[in-house]
Amino acid sequence: MANRLAHETSPYLLQHADNPVDWWPWSAEAFEEARRRDVPVLLSVGYSSCHWCHVMAHESFEDDATASLVNENFVAVKVDREERPDVDAVYMEAVQAATGQGGWPMTVFLTPDAAPFYFGTYFPPEPRHGMPSFPEVLEGVKGAWADRRGEVGEVAERIVKDLAGRSLAYGGDGVPGEEELAQALLGLTREYDATHGGFGGAPKFPPSMALEFLLRHHARTGSEGALQMASDTCEAMARGGIYDQLGGGFARYAVDRAWVVPHFEKMLYDNALLCRAYAHLWKATGSDLARRVALETADFLVRELRTPEGGFASALDADSADGTGRHVEGAYYVWTPAQLTEVLGAEDAALAAAHYGVTEDGTFEHGSSVLQLPQEAGPADAGRIASIAARLLAAREERERPGRDDKVVAAWNGLAIAALAETGALFGRPDLVERATEAADLLVRVHMDESARLTRTSKDGRAGTNDGVLEDYADVAEGFLALAAVTGEGAWLDFAGFLLDLVIDRFTAEGGALYDTAHDAEALIRRPQDPTDNAAPSGWTAAAGALLSYAAHTGSVTHRAAAEGALGVVKALGPRAPRFIGWGLAVSEALLDGPREIAVVGAPDDEAFQELRRTALLATAPGAVLAFGAPDSEEFPLLRDRPLVAGGPAAYVCRHFTCDAPVTDPDALRRKL
Repeated sequence: MANRLAHETSPYLLQHADNPVDWWPWSAEAFEEARRRDVPVLLSVGYSSCHWCHVMAHESFEDDATASLVNENFVAVKVDREERPDVDAVYMEAVQAATGQGGWPMTVFLTPDAAPFYFGTYFPPEPRHGMPSFPEVLEGVKGAWADRRGEVGEVAERIVKDLAGRSLAYGGDGVPGEEELAQALLGLTREYDATHGGFGGAPKFPPSMALEFLLRHHARTGSEGALQMASDTCEAMARGGIYDQLGGGFARYAVDRAWVVPHFEKMLYDNALLCRAYAHLWKATGSDLARRVALETADFLVRELRTPEGGFASALDADSADGTGRHVEGAYYVWTPAQLTEVLGAEDAALAAAHYGVTEDGTFEHGSSVLQLPQEAGPADAGRIASIAARLLAAREERERPGRDDKVVAAWNGLAIAALAETGALFGRPDLVERATEAADLLVRVHMDESARLTRTSKDGRAGTNDGVLEDYADVAEGFLALAAVTGEGAWLDFAGFLLDLVIDRFTAEGGALYDTAHDAEALIRRPQDPTDNAAPSGWTAAAGALLSYAAHTGSVTHRAAAEGALGVVKALGPRAPRFIGWGLAVSEALLDGPREIAVVGAPDDEAFQELRRTALLATAPGAVLAFGAPDSEEFPLLRDRPLVAGGPAAYVCRHFTCDAPVTDPDALRRKL
């Protein structure tokens, strides 16, 4: 027997390749082995930047006595939830239904037919806080399997039956209209934290998708309340400890209501979504803070997460070595007054402590503080603060860095492509558009086969073995559509079309509902299906958005109908749970607005053409799509039959199947958008 994880591409699985537990990757062979030995399967699901996953691994999976208990009585299967979101979703649903809560590490015991019968998350090595120890759990399950097999079988059968009955029929009920979106806004207003920004209490997550809805709702209706909630939340997060004041980029969430102490892991999807949200906030308000944070977050993505192949790595760990060799959370990011003095000298350290809110008692553990930005520096101090920040960042670079999960996830790279393309175009940073293009090239080259089917992950330029799920197709299409709009290269629109045709063919159910896995994907105990937007847009709502944009570009009735069918779920959930369908609400705003189709024609080097194109890029109209190029260019359907006006560049704006007269004056175009 041997641990079988050494040849996997997932950094999380590779972290467990040397455990004394005889791990198997998720595979038919593992379940055949359980059947052959007549033992249950121990399924352990986690991800590489999960703090408690590391703790349980260290306490239990690296312990020889615990490992031999596992190896003798179970077939142990390890899953990276980021690589197999379908497996994770199906069993997490069972865990939550059975225990009322979920989380990672997820620990589930299954029959050899993959039916779950006993659940938990983290188990300690000895009993504590009323929790049984992991060895006690293993002994208990072993005993039940040996002595009460009939009972175990009944439980498993009941759970599988219950899950199978949970299919969602939320399609085709008509699309959300003014009323549902107004109710959603009211719901968000009720949950809004007027003191600290954001929604709900602690722990508090960056509400990137709700922010997009609020900005689009403001653009469409002029609602000042919506804009205020978005801009106050963005400012509070950017000044809080959840934002890395030295290196840019956001942590996963704050453990408190005031955004002070983050859970320090940094995820690709959060930073891509927030980079884009701040860029859009800048479009709406011209805020210097929004511009700075959008650019710093884009620079963080490129500097810290870009892989040698041009893609973007999944995450940075929360934990790192603290100088004494111990791995602790936040060690890379926090400061004590003494550490400031050591780097800056007494005088600058005092200014830095006041500027960044570093106190003697500390805002985090052991007298250390998370850097915040309670207020902007005065003009007199700006130069000195810039020098302090540069020296602190250089000193931080000397610390041991948090681990990086180097796998490239297709969906999250799609989100990063959209963010970098738009941010680069808005702020005159062609280098960011180039980075977006390189990541898109990698997805086409490594993740896409000749029939446009996607592989979910790659590492070191080598494709993994897992099929793309709905969010991969949807978010990659979204990235390609954003790239098409800022580069003027129609090939990206074509690639998006290939992916969205597969969404319609392989993921869509009756009435417009969507599944997370393709019709021909590996069959699990239930076919996963979740329309709610949690850490990132669900595949369901992301697909609705990309389908809608593609339909606006091409006039395709099929794609428009698919988008509308998918948005039935927003009509159902938007008024009831707006925090958990934020992207769906944002897409619904685009649907209500048209979305507008903008075509700018002219010669690329003509200054008047550039000015019109720039004005179109700055449009705040929800979900507006843009095509630019020479008149009658073959690159984009929107450019067909769009002549110059009086021999000069012109912009055409259409919505709801009607087009305005072309305009040649940027101010006139601005008023239309």
